[in-house]
Amino acid sequence: MGQSTATMHAVRLHAFGGPEVLVHEEVPRPAPGPGEVLIRVHAAGFNPLDLHVRDGFSAIPAELRPVWTPPLTPGTDVSGVVAEVGEGVTAWRPGDEVFGLIRFPGKGAGYAEYTVAPAEHLAAKPAALSHDEAAAVPLAALTAHQFLRRLGPRRGGTVLVNGAAGGVGHFTVQLARSAGADRVLAVASGRHEEFLRGLGVDRFIDYTRTPVAEAVHAEADVLIDAVGGPEAHRLLPVVRPGGRIVPVYFGDYRREEAARLGVTVEEGWQVRSSGADLAELAVLLDEGRLQVHLDSIHPLAEAAAAHRRAEQGHVRGKIVLTVRP
Repeated sequence: MGQSTATMHAVRLHAFGGPEVLVHEEVPRPAPGPGEVLIRVHAAGFNPLDLHVRDGFSAIPAELRPVWTPPLTPGTDVSGVVAEVGEGVTAWRPGDEVFGLIRFPGKGAGYAEYTVAPAEHLAAKPAALSHDEAAAVPLAALTAHQFLRRLGPRRGGTVLVNGAAGGVGHFTVQLARSAGADRVLAVASGRHEEFLRGLGVDRFIDYTRTPVAEAVHAEADVLIDAVGGPEAHRLLPVVRPGGRIVPVYFGDYRREEAARLGVTVEEGWQVRSSGADLAELAVLLDEGRLQVHLDSIHPLAEAAAAHRRAEQGHVRGKIVLTVRP
């Protein structure tokens, strides 16, 4: 990635901390290197990862914690228009509308008016979606798509999605059926029941009223856990012997207890940037077979407000930063 003499606005952090460390400022505009594309960003998607970046990955065990040094520009999901292409790029031309998960699991720098991406990380923006909607798709939908494709339920089976109303969750409940699931169970707070039933879940569990392990006992062939955390082991009883848990985020699943119950925890897998996979999802989005729901939209300069909204919890779908000219 190079750097031009032009400038742009971006949101950066110069120290780790709360939402107040996010600063909207003028910075040098990047220039595409060989194999890269410069994108004029129209919208950037927020992901829970951005909270971890902002606070220095403090919730992740020290031995697993990435070492990133400020100043940093958060953001991995963008939708926009190709402004310039680097040497060797033939798939894209200036003016093309694209979206993508950029450089994941590395540094994407999407909270900006312009960003640079490897050409192969991009797909054509679905015509049916606005840039705001398209920016909400990449990381969350690719996580669901790649995990389900690789770990899809055996013999049909039952998929339980914990955190089903959030970004990864609401894509997972929609994609699970095409991945081979006979039944899709959704766990979220009661306020999301109508929303999730509208996405086609077979059974809804309101965790605020009933402990999930009491409502579902040894029924799930696959548990996609989009919550994780220190209490993740409480979900072990919902998985049948021989079943699998797929953590989206770090969680304490008490491996010895899981082994005793005959449950495999599929840790160590990670979603990857892939324009080819995103193009498959774009077809579903254009055909209306996959829907994206926006929780809220915030101007780029108000990225701190987007982070505060995420920290309030009970997010339905995705939070987006709009970055229009």
